[in-house]
Amino acid sequence: MTDVRTQDKLYIDGAWVPSTGSDMIEVINPSTEKVCGSVPEGTAEDVDRAVAAARRAFDGGWGQTTVEERRKAVARLAEALEARSSELGDLLATEMGMPSLYANLIQAGLPVANTKAHVELMDQVAWEETVGNSLVVRDPVGVVGAITPWNYPLHQIMCKVAPALAAGCTVVLKPSEVAPLNAFVLAEAIDEAGFPAGVFNLVTGFGPVVGEAIAAHPDVDMVSFTGSTRAGKRVAEVASATVKKVHLELGGKSANVILDDADLEACVPPGVTFGCYLNSGQTCTALTRMIVPRALQDQVVELARQAAESTAVGPADQEGAQIGPLVSAAQRDRVRSYIQTGIDEGAVLVAGGVEAPEGLDTGYFVQPTVFAEVTPDMTIAREEIFGPVLSIMPYDTEEEALAIAEDTDYGLAGGVQAGSVERAMAFARRMRAGQVDVNGGAFNLLAPFGGFKQSGTGREKGRWGIEEFTELKSIQLPG
Repeated sequence: MTDVRTQDKLYIDGAWVPSTGSDMIEVINPSTEKVCGSVPEGTAEDVDRAVAAARRAFDGGWGQTTVEERRKAVARLAEALEARSSELGDLLATEMGMPSLYANLIQAGLPVANTKAHVELMDQVAWEETVGNSLVVRDPVGVVGAITPWNYPLHQIMCKVAPALAAGCTVVLKPSEVAPLNAFVLAEAIDEAGFPAGVFNLVTGFGPVVGEAIAAHPDVDMVSFTGSTRAGKRVAEVASATVKKVHLELGGKSANVILDDADLEACVPPGVTFGCYLNSGQTCTALTRMIVPRALQDQVVELARQAAESTAVGPADQEGAQIGPLVSAAQRDRVRSYIQTGIDEGAVLVAGGVEAPEGLDTGYFVQPTVFAEVTPDMTIAREEIFGPVLSIMPYDTEEEALAIAEDTDYGLAGGVQAGSVERAMAFARRMRAGQVDVNGGAFNLLAPFGGFKQSGTGREKGRWGIEEFTELKSIQLPG
C-alpha cells in the first residue's frame, strides 16, 4: 500500500504555494486507523487567491479558446491520468478503504475513462446553432467552484473538472478533507498536461471555511457540489446571495423493485452485493430498499441472507476482500447507530448487526447487514444510511410497490427486476428518479446523471455534463 504522503502546499495559479494558514489535516487509512497523509487546512484567503487566479485565466484567454484547443488539452490530461492509474488505484485504496482490485477498476478506472470520454463528447455539444434570425451560442459559464465528496473522490472530481475544462471554464476545487490525496495527483497531471496557469486551482480544507468561501465568492460564476442533501441546501443558501448558477448532486434512498415474475436467483444476490454493498454501501445510488412481493418475501430474505453472509469483508490490501471498511470512525459509528435503530424499531435482523465483523476490531468495519419486514415509516427506510445495510420491504400489489418506492424525499436512482424487459420498462417509466436500472442494466458513463426531488438539480456526465457548465447567448442577426 502507499506510504504516508505529506502534501504541504496548495496548487494555485500554476504553482505549488503555501497556505496562508498554518494547520494541517491528517488523512486516516480506514483499514488500519493509521495516518496515511496530510494536507493543508486552507483558508478563505487561499480561496480568494485561487479565485483571482481562475478569473485572470478565464478572462485572459481560456474562456475564448477553441473547441479544438480544449480537446487537445483534455486529451493530454486523460493521458497523464492514465499513466498514473496504478498509482492512483493504490492511493485510493489506501485513503478510501475499497479493496485494491475494485479501487483500481472503479476508483481509478472510472475517472480515467470519464476524462477520455470528454475528448469525443465535445463533438456532441451544439456550441452554435441558428434559430430563425438568431445565432444561439453556448458560452462557458466562467469560474467554477467545485466541491466534492469522499466516497468516489477522484471520479466525482472528474465529473466536474473534465466537463468544466471542456466547456472553457476555469476551476477552483475543494476536495473532501477525508480523502483529498488523489486530488494532488490530479493537480500534478494537470500541470504535466500544460494547462495555462490559473485554469485549475486546488484548495484543501473544511467545508464551513473553504467550501462556504467558494460558494459565497462574488467572482465564482457557478458552484457545483456533490454531497449530502443537508450540506447541499447550505451551499445553495450561501450561493444565492450572489445569484450564481448552482448544480447539486445530493443524497439517495433508492428502491430496487422486484416484480412477481422476476428470476429471484438471478437478481437478488447481485442486488445485495453490488446494488447495495458496493463501496461498503457508501454510494449515493445504492439500491438500499429492496421492495418485494409479500408472497416471495421468504425466498428473497433467504437469498439476501446468503449473499450478505458470503460477502468477504477485509482491509483494502486483503486478497479476496469484496468490501472494505467505512471511510472514518464517525461514518462507522453512524451506520452502526442506524442498525441499532432498525432493531429498536422492530425490523427483523436477518444478517449482520452492530458488532464489528469477526477478527476485524481494527479498522472502521461494519458487518454486511440485512433487515426484513421493514415498513415505510421506519428510520432505516427513510434516511440515507450510507453503509452496507439493506432493507427488505414487502408489498401486495404493483401499485403499492410503486407507492413505497416513491415514498421518499429522494429521487436519484432506482432499479426494476421483472420477467421481461418490457414489463420492467413499463414500471421504470413511472418512477421519479434520475436513473433506473432495468434487469441489471449497467452504469453508463455517457448517460446523464442526477436526481429528482431532494436528490439535486442539474445533470453530470455525457454531453449534458458539458452543457451544464455553459450559458446560452442569443445573437440576433439582421434579416
